[in-house]
Amino acid sequence: MKLRILKALLRKEIKLMRRNPIIPKIIVMMPLMVMLVMPLVANLDVKQVNVTVVDNDRSDISRRIVANLRAADNIVVSDNCTSYGTALRTMEDGTADVILCIPYRYAADMLTFPEPLDILANGVNANKGMLGARYVAQSVAGTLKEIRQESGLAAETTESSVINRFNPTLNFRNYMIPALMVMLIIIICGFLPALNIAEEKETGTIEAMNVTPVNRFIFVLSKLIPYWVAGLIVVTVGMVIGQLVYGLAPEGSIGQIYLAAILFSLVMSSLGVIVANVSSTMLQSIFIMFAVVMVFQLMGGLFTPISSMPDWARYLTYSIPPRYFIEIMRAVYLKGTALGGLWLQYTALGGMAMLLSVIAALTYRKQS
Repeated sequence: MKLRILKALLRKEIKLMRRNPIIPKIIVMMPLMVMLVMPLVANLDVKQVNVTVVDNDRSDISRRIVANLRAADNIVVSDNCTSYGTALRTMEDGTADVILCIPYRYAADMLTFPEPLDILANGVNANKGMLGARYVAQSVAGTLKEIRQESGLAAETTESSVINRFNPTLNFRNYMIPALMVMLIIIICGFLPALNIAEEKETGTIEAMNVTPVNRFIFVLSKLIPYWVAGLIVVTVGMVIGQLVYGLAPEGSIGQIYLAAILFSLVMSSLGVIVANVSSTMLQSIFIMFAVVMVFQLMGGLFTPISSMPDWARYLTYSIPPRYFIEIMRAVYLKGTALGGLWLQYTALGGMAMLLSVIAALTYRKQS
């Protein structure tokens, strides 16, 4: 009997979703838009550093340093100034990310008492300034090493072999694509159930359900299952686009990804039902879910690493469900981590899913 009731309710939910002018379009169009556009624009890679050079030496060595800077990847020598004040104005105007100052008589003193070069970075964009200064320093160090070797002197530093594991190309896109699927499930499986139930409250169609003897758990389950399916569709679309468009395929088991997606979809859909149960209007549901989504995105490790947060914030992230799903997605996608290595994350998601599902059922109240 309960199974027959559940099937009838599921047919009703599917019909409501199909008749809704917004929900089907969001489920279909949002994954395509996010996966095709966001990896291109949400990018922290530093591919062009504008460098202003102040060459006070004007020697063959200083000109060679500048020439090697021009030939280096990701570096553009945008200006060559005659004074430090002029160069500083280019940084203030935003046309320079890094300033390289070559002091007077640098070539004459570099082999005996070398004066250090001054490299100034624009700290407004901290990431670009830090990496840009490192690019310039590496280029200058390589040039000076060549000059010392040509002069018969031993190099001051030894070379190191750097091997980038799990993301050999250091492409930030590979880091973002697994996390973008998390954001999609947050919106589709969290926002949409809340708006759907709140809309039924406003239009009065939920009153027909309130006068029936349907068990509250069956009712909540009928609300959640369609969005679990939507979550799996979103993950599938994301994996297909990641493979076909960006050439990124998961290193680990696809089954682990689907298992995590099911658990996280249950977490978010249950949360959406809870928000709808405690809201009187659709506008209230939107405001509450917007606040929740903002916290999830900022503290779940989506755009900023959790390790860089203060201690109190790191402890707080243990109660943020996206943290565990993001860790699973990146570990399976980039490292190929097995299920046993992620048991803590799966257990946390499973526990949160069970707890929120029970709360979603208990907060549903039938009105007389």
